[in-house]
Amino acid sequence: MISNKPVCWIPTLYFAEALPYMAVMTLSVIMYTNLGLTNTELALYTSWLYLPWVIKPLWSPLIDAAKTKRWWILAMQILIGASLGGVALTLQTAMWLKLSLALFWLMAFSSATHDIAADGFYILGLNEKEQALYVGWRSTFYRIGSIFCQGGLVILAGYLEKHYNVPLAWSITMGLLAVIMILLSIWHGVALARPVEHIIEKEKVTNAFAGTLRTFFSKPNIVPAMLFMLLFRFPEAQLAKMAQPFMLRSLNEGGLALETTTVGFAYGTLGVIGLLAGGIIGGWLVSRHGLKRWWWPMIMAISLPDAVYIYLSICQPDNIWIINSCVFVEQFGYGFGFSAYMLFLVYFAKGEKSTSVFSICTAFQALGMMIPGMFAGWIADQFGFVNFFWWVMACCLVTFAVSAMVKIRD
Repeated sequence: MISNKPVCWIPTLYFAEALPYMAVMTLSVIMYTNLGLTNTELALYTSWLYLPWVIKPLWSPLIDAAKTKRWWILAMQILIGASLGGVALTLQTAMWLKLSLALFWLMAFSSATHDIAADGFYILGLNEKEQALYVGWRSTFYRIGSIFCQGGLVILAGYLEKHYNVPLAWSITMGLLAVIMILLSIWHGVALARPVEHIIEKEKVTNAFAGTLRTFFSKPNIVPAMLFMLLFRFPEAQLAKMAQPFMLRSLNEGGLALETTTVGFAYGTLGVIGLLAGGIIGGWLVSRHGLKRWWWPMIMAISLPDAVYIYLSICQPDNIWIINSCVFVEQFGYGFGFSAYMLFLVYFAKGEKSTSVFSICTAFQALGMMIPGMFAGWIADQFGFVNFFWWVMACCLVTFAVSAMVKIRD
């Protein structure tokens, strides 16, 4: 019999949590780029996939009122696996775009629901000592899942593209990911603990959610805080949608004409290392000196490194080490600066109903990524990559403005 000890299910649960999110946010962008969509189309279509995370607080209370969190975890993992399998099959049909987008939508909603259930189950299934002990395991295996998707699967897809046509290469890649998700759901059906879970009455859930909204909107300085949550990542939301398509587009289109395997290595390995290093260093410095001291250095760090894409778009270098170094610098700066954003959300949510308030904060965060990303592709198509990246740098003024509006306590 399999033990229900936390070490048996926490690593695989958070590895599984990362896979559908990265499939929706990263793999879909690269796949649609290689399948021939314009920047305008792929940015608009894939940005809509953020919506489930935007409205997640609206239906998260319903999870407590219908079935157990364990049931939701297993059901969503099966549904995610089925969605991935559906994408793999539809890429070979005449209606591949509409069908695959519909399945990505289903996957996105399933993934957001899985996030809610997994985090709730973590609290239910562990005592306070165990929660503190395994918090590092959560983030570590989530990052491993991210690297597996951004790096391993993208490199695999690139390798397959060299031997088969592009639709078949991505069908195989998505099919493999579907099998992994189904296997994880089978494993979790055996390995997940069975804590006592109480189904909360719907009336109580509704009242609790209304109370959370009142608490959120009654916070001091709520308007500057909301503007900060929405607009802090205004330049990054646009850059994130176009960075990988820029790497993949031909030289005539203003891109770098890199192979898919090269892009997978750049963002899935060196990029992730830079992101993690920046985040770790940022958290360590704040723990020593406080957020207020490092506030503006972190704002600069998340903004100014975006300029490496201006250099890349103007010079279009073919030296892989130069390109990878630029990706590393930008991702390191992002990881370092993003610490300021997340810590602000944590500090803002402190107090009454802190967990629920923080959930609403993350919804604003997702909305701040969704809306700017929608028109990023249109700007790149209309004005070219060079002007697009200049525009991204100009948008950093928005980040500076909203960062100056909020008050950071000592």
